[in-house]
Amino acid sequence: MSKQAYVHINMTEKLDSTDLAILDLLQSDCSLSTAAIAERVNLSQSPCWRRISRLEQQGLIRERVALLNRETLGMDVVVFATVNLTATGRQNLLSFERDIVRYPEVMECYTMTGIWDYMLKIVTRDVRHYESFVRETLSANPDVRELHSHMAVTEIKNSTALPLQTQG
Repeated sequence: MSKQAYVHINMTEKLDSTDLAILDLLQSDCSLSTAAIAERVNLSQSPCWRRISRLEQQGLIRERVALLNRETLGMDVVVFATVNLTATGRQNLLSFERDIVRYPEVMECYTMTGIWDYMLKIVTRDVRHYESFVRETLSANPDVRELHSHMAVTEIKNSTALPLQTQG
């Protein structure tokens, strides 16, 4: 990286281009050793390890995980479901959110602006499993008034990597 890039965090901390390079490497392959990362960012191992530790302590590295191939595992259906609640009072929102985090089929859940209260990303083995999940779980939830399913047909892009090098 020739130009010095900085990302501001918590209004007082700065990430320099080396920090960004380390984060980029880790989000591409978290199994890299500290020595391998250090070599790629032109640091010795100890300063590299200290930087990684600092990034973890600052909460920039949330966790290190293996990304599984859902299709190889037989998880063929991806659905984006929009949800409206019966009422949007604080208790209804909290009740729905407490329930939704318990369902392993729900990979992501977001509150939304506009006409929908929530957007869910749901992954299941097949359409029958999705139908069962909707009938027995989502539609059975007394907080859910309306649910619309949008089945993904073709995955064009699916990335977990944040666009660190484009920020600045």
